Amino acid sequence: MTFDSLNLIEPILRAVKTEGYTTPTPIQEQAIPIVLEGKDLLGCAQTGTGKTAAFAIPILQLLVQRQTHSSRREKRTIKALILTPTRELAIQIGESFASYGRHTGLKHTVIFGGVKQLRQTDALQNGVDILIATPGRLIDLMAQRFVSLKHLEIFVLDEADRMLDMGFVHDVRRIIAVIPPKRQSLFFSATMPPEIVKLADTILIKPEKVEVTPVSSTVDIIKQSVFFVDKDNKNALLLHLLEDKSIETALVFTRTKHGADKVVKVLLKHDIKAEAIHGNKSQNARQNALNNFKEKSTRVLVATDIAARGIDVDELAYVINFEIPEIPETYVHRIGRTGRAGAKGTAYSFCDNEERASLKDIQKLIAKVIPVIEEHPFPMGKKSIEEMGKPQSNAAPRGNKPFKSERPADRPKKKWFSRK
Repeated sequence: MTFDSLNLIEPILRAVKTEGYTTPTPIQEQAIPIVLEGKDLLGCAQTGTGKTAAFAIPILQLLVQRQTHSSRREKRTIKALILTPTRELAIQIGESFASYGRHTGLKHTVIFGGVKQLRQTDALQNGVDILIATPGRLIDLMAQRFVSLKHLEIFVLDEADRMLDMGFVHDVRRIIAVIPPKRQSLFFSATMPPEIVKLADTILIKPEKVEVTPVSSTVDIIKQSVFFVDKDNKNALLLHLLEDKSIETALVFTRTKHGADKVVKVLLKHDIKAEAIHGNKSQNARQNALNNFKEKSTRVLVATDIAARGIDVDELAYVINFEIPEIPETYVHRIGRTGRAGAKGTAYSFCDNEERASLKDIQKLIAKVIPVIEEHPFPMGKKSIEEMGKPQSNAAPRGNKPFKSERPADRPKKKWFSRK
């Protein structure tokens, strides 16, 4: 299937072709016709599946087709609201609407917290057709009467599971309570725990369900490896990996803001251009860091999970889990930053003694054993290996490689270049 076969209007089809897209992703192929029919949609899809275009393209088309000559002369009112959990994701969704809607004459704006509101309120007062917002800033501007949603026709809740994780569900319910009950609603979530199913039931009416890229297959296109390494040697191992000049850029994940700053400090000390992106950074600092990374003037972007949600960098080839996440689904979200749209992607994970249980949970979730890179300059000490639960009665003789049994039998042993 091509975009030509989706019955898109000429201005949008022209914009899609300008972006270089000819074939829709599975979620776009399934979702666009449903949305164009005016139906509610429940979409279960990971980031990196083309989800944003799956709702942006049909929303633009519906609004263009509903325009009348009289409405074009009147002040614009908000017809579509896209609610998303993070500032970075809101900005990127705004960029998508700008790209696909460049020939439609529709106007959109993006509102989020962490910055002064004057520019955002000026745009709202001039009138917009489409509003992309984070919950907190939207509620603030609604309270100040800068935002009216009484003419809303289409509501999109994006990244619903992350809304739940970040504690925004109460704000989401407050917003839903004031939008018109007669509307089209689109609901997207990467995972569907019971709380999310319950929330979807309060928003959607007889929805069509689209489910693509289950967790187990999301990671199949990404080359994954794990290094067993003592915690104190993780910085040295990261520097060792970055000696490989073919790693032009890398997105590195840490569990904490403080940990991200520490990694950046180490990298800068060794003349590797790095920046951190996390909640303690100002919005301008976060956006500048992301832009520098996209432009490859910054080689390494070190991020926490919440700050990184929504980061969409073209041709990102390497993700490094400096620390193993405690929640298995978070691992899938992290490595999903790479290997997008069929491109190659590589994910390395550093696992220390205390993270062994989390690694096992991840492998259970993705239904595969992550191959171990055994030969590197900083192998885990024998004592640490035994502490990780290796039965003493089956201990390998001196000289045998640790964790050999973890490597899939049908794969050759991986090697790594040695430090020069």
